[in-house]
Amino acid sequence: MIAPQGFHHVAIFARDVEQVAAFYRDVLGLPEVARHHFDDGRLRSVWLSARAGGDAQAGFFAVELAADGQAGGTLGFSMVALRIDPGAREATEAALTRRGLPIEKRTGFTLYVRDPEGNLVGLSHHPHPAGRVL
Repeated sequence: MIAPQGFHHVAIFARDVEQVAAFYRDVLGLPEVARHHFDDGRLRSVWLSARAGGDAQAGFFAVELAADGQAGGTLGFSMVALRIDPGAREATEAALTRRGLPIEKRTGFTLYVRDPEGNLVGLSHHPHPAGRVL
């Protein structure tokens, strides 16, 4: 059985990361917790805590640069991630496989699957490496 531990993050594709992040930060009052850049220095994403006064552990919005020619030209909410225990990663992947759900993508911290409508769902233990129990 997969046992989500709550909301991890929602990814939001944007043409103008700075402008969209400013809305969540300046209008909604969500604190900025991280900025990520491409190797060439361009802004790739801004993470904002989902809780005023919180940090990324409270769940966050990841405002991500939408790539030119991105599938379907998708902008806006693109993925929701639920928090899982890093020690449960292998069992989580096995449970998904038993249900016939292919893992679409893997990172060092997140497994990605699609729901029946094709929406991307992440199961993430970032920033804790796999195998480490919280």
